[in-house]
Amino acid sequence: MNRVERTAPLVRKLPQVYPEAHCEIAFKTPLQLLVATILSAQCTDKRVNLVTPALFKTYRTAKDFAAAEPAKLEKAIQSTGFFRNKARSIHGAAAAIVQKHGGKVPRTMAELHALPGAGRKTANGVPGNAFQIDECIGADTHVSRLPQPLCPTQETDALKSEQHLTNLVPPAP
Repeated sequence: MNRVERTAPLVRKLPQVYPEAHCEIAFKTPLQLLVATILSAQCTDKRVNLVTPALFKTYRTAKDFAAAEPAKLEKAIQSTGFFRNKARSIHGAAAAIVQKHGGKVPRTMAELHALPGAGRKTANGVPGNAFQIDECIGADTHVSRLPQPLCPTQETDALKSEQHLTNLVPPAP
């Protein structure tokens, strides 16, 4: 039996073992998830969830984020760290969503990854959590901490981990 064949039963069993598994970031819309995921870089989900309720009351649409005054957006997200870069990323992603996607968050990994500030982890996580599209595996630097056989890779590079796991895990039916 090869590694893909050995991995398939494990993947099928995960929902039984972890029936309550869900995204820890609180969100109601794909845009909220995208923004919150950008904020989660080098920050805990707990901190992001403290910041986003007020943020999402002020900025409700991609157009709102695209038109945001940089200093006000920075102040609103300051406690998440790296707030200047994150504000630029959110502004850039929102502007691209308005200009290229009619104000709607794109649904594919490729389109999401093309947005400013949306790295692979963001681009992989949004489709599954916001749109229930299970085509992507979001792997970050922490995936190598999982024990074998739960995570059958010892790669420490996030991109290599993602590629390795994508090759091992069969696509959802």
